[in-house]
Amino acid sequence: MAAIAWTVAQVEDVVDAVRSSAKVIARGGGSKPGLYGMAVAQGAQVLEMAALRGITEYVPDEFTFTARAGTSLAEIDAALKEHGQFLPFDPPLVETGATLGGAIASGLSGSGRVRYGGLRDFLLGVAFVDGQGRLVRGGGKVVKNAAGIDMARLMIGSLGRLGVLVEATFKVFPRPQRYATVRLRCRDMREVRAAIAKLYTSPIELYGLEVSVDGPPALWVRIGGLDSVRAERLQRLLEILPGAVELSDSEELEFWRRQREFGWVERGWNLVRSPIAVNVVESVDRHFQAAGAKRVYSAGATQAWFSLPATAEERGPLLSALGLGGLVVWGESEHPLVGVRTGDVMLQRVKRVLDPDGRFLEF
Repeated sequence: MAAIAWTVAQVEDVVDAVRSSAKVIARGGGSKPGLYGMAVAQGAQVLEMAALRGITEYVPDEFTFTARAGTSLAEIDAALKEHGQFLPFDPPLVETGATLGGAIASGLSGSGRVRYGGLRDFLLGVAFVDGQGRLVRGGGKVVKNAAGIDMARLMIGSLGRLGVLVEATFKVFPRPQRYATVRLRCRDMREVRAAIAKLYTSPIELYGLEVSVDGPPALWVRIGGLDSVRAERLQRLLEILPGAVELSDSEELEFWRRQREFGWVERGWNLVRSPIAVNVVESVDRHFQAAGAKRVYSAGATQAWFSLPATAEERGPLLSALGLGGLVVWGESEHPLVGVRTGDVMLQRVKRVLDPDGRFLEF
């Protein structure tokens, strides 16, 4: 049964849609199609959120902004850039059309996580419509706000199971004046892990730390900050990583853009994200390699991104064999969560309160 689409432009539209639908899920820019297989399977009403957009409040001096859920991350990035600010967790798929609500619902962070932390470290407050059509607010619009249940963080990675996000408030950071990136080609993942250990015990602040595997693995290290100290920091980095090569400014920008937009994924292939620990990256990579997966390890090898042909069914069993869980971001999937699942008991308890009639998807 095909999912039915309903375009919403006001919060009142969302309330009406939820109250009049047996099953409903929100969709922003459609940049993560792997999340919507369940909507089709359950015949859900799909709320097209892109028209519910716009930055409603931005206070550069306070380093906070509030925007509607359908606002594109590209629009937000452009507004922040005018004041020398940015979202430090480096949300993925900005050019592909990702929205603010979609970023929260998927809970995905990019390479900046290694320096600043993930999305949950910057979300201050949310407004959402629950399963009874009530507008619920959680958190606030200031940095120092901590009272009661943290409803905002409950929505991170919820995948639309608890409510339809309509607005969010984030804190932001000053944008670094200049970046520099070096590449270190390694013989194997053991050498990669040793290099990462050296970097973590050094005084250098890392703004990006990625491992790409296309044949022999390569370690990509990004530093940033004031332009006046760039040369000194770069020299120290090259001393820590003998054999590393500096990228030109254009190569540097293109590499991180490609990482953010997953330009390394073959057209039509699946894309799955799984949280891992750096100390298991060698064993994880052996399994992925044996399955024929293309892979990248992000944020200091704490996130594994892997890709398989669209016809491959190994995603879930592959992760289960490793004791890992994953999120299907791209690709055909009736269920976006694959492999080992954790936290379902707590989520179901919250869901019974916010969605007693089961209007949102059951995973």
